[in-house]
Amino acid sequence: MQAAYLISLVSASTHTRILRSSGVLLILLGIVHLVATPHIASLIRHSTSVEAANMLVPPMLLNHVLVGVLLLPLGWLVLYAARHSAARVAWAQLALMGFRYFDAPLFVLGAALVTAAAVALLFAAFSRVT
Repeated sequence: MQAAYLISLVSASTHTRILRSSGVLLILLGIVHLVATPHIASLIRHSTSVEAANMLVPPMLLNHVLVGVLLLPLGWLVLYAARHSAARVAWAQLALMGFRYFDAPLFVLGAALVTAAAVALLFAAFSRVT
């Protein structure tokens, strides 16, 4: 309830800018995903045995390409829906999910776990070991 109240304080122009920026970032992430695909396959081939690489590379390539391709239209949808979402057009609110799901305890738990995992991984990635 409090999160929805705090977000409602954001102006329509700020809401639109945030969503447009997110859309552009998702498109860029899709492009990076696709560009990185052959490099990851090469890394697996050089880091594992031939048998393991033969088992790991095909599903990894499929997954990486699918995620990269799916990020492109998702980013475009967020970019396109940004202005409509700020105007509270129903289809844009539905496309961008809204906050109604945050009334479900399991959804909140799932979102909290994903956020906690992301923060923990960022902390571990950028901290120095002494």
